[in-house]
Amino acid sequence: MRALSIAATGMSAQQMRVEVISQNLANMSTTGYNARRAEFADLHYEQVARPGTISSATGTELPTGVQLGLGARATAVTMEIAQGSLVQTGGDLDLAIEGNGYIEVTLPSGQSGYTRDGSLKRTGDGQIVTSDGYPAVPGITIPEDARSIAINADGEVYAYFLDQVEPQLLGQFNLVGFSNMKGLEAIGSNLFVETPASGPPLAAQPGTEGLGTFRQGYLEDSSVDPVREITKLIEAQRGYELNAKVITAADQMLGATTQIR
Repeated sequence: MRALSIAATGMSAQQMRVEVISQNLANMSTTGYNARRAEFADLHYEQVARPGTISSATGTELPTGVQLGLGARATAVTMEIAQGSLVQTGGDLDLAIEGNGYIEVTLPSGQSGYTRDGSLKRTGDGQIVTSDGYPAVPGITIPEDARSIAINADGEVYAYFLDQVEPQLLGQFNLVGFSNMKGLEAIGSNLFVETPASGPPLAAQPGTEGLGTFRQGYLEDSSVDPVREITKLIEAQRGYELNAKVITAADQMLGATTQIR
């Protein structure tokens, strides 16, 4: 009774789909979050009669054959690259990225991390860091006597002082791109790290090399569409229920077989 194992794979597939949808809904308010999508493929086929097999002495060929599928399997949980809407915050160190690219940060291990969460903060000694305290690259320190901070679209950070008319350039943030952004490894806290699938990081000035630009005083909202996710959730729930009904039907068929006298 192959239907039992086939339906079981279908239930596992729909369960994973629900888990991915729940992750998206949980992060519908997460800054810079891109929705994920579960992808599936059919499993190996048992070739009872291959198409094109000679079926008679006269050389007749089977036009389609008999191929029995063995279920479904998960192939990937891919990130849907999409620009989230920009929400105005007015914060001096809030940066939204308009277009492609990531802000580079230095993790405690010394490894580089990448994020689209531009809600940057200032430490006690003036260093610009992420909400988790990871320094943004390059390390920029804001002087204590700085009156205000301005960051232009090219990522240049300027400090204004009471006794100076012209602002002082403190440094410049670059953006980092990848040939395959979907190949990045998510490690939580809105951070990604490089993998062989993503390709090496390509750092460049904002607005060049296909990268976006910065917008000070804004943050990028999550790209999750709640209505779309709820629709997919209903589909996954119905798919799970239908596969469960197949198992019930197969069980009843086996029960009928054991009652034969």
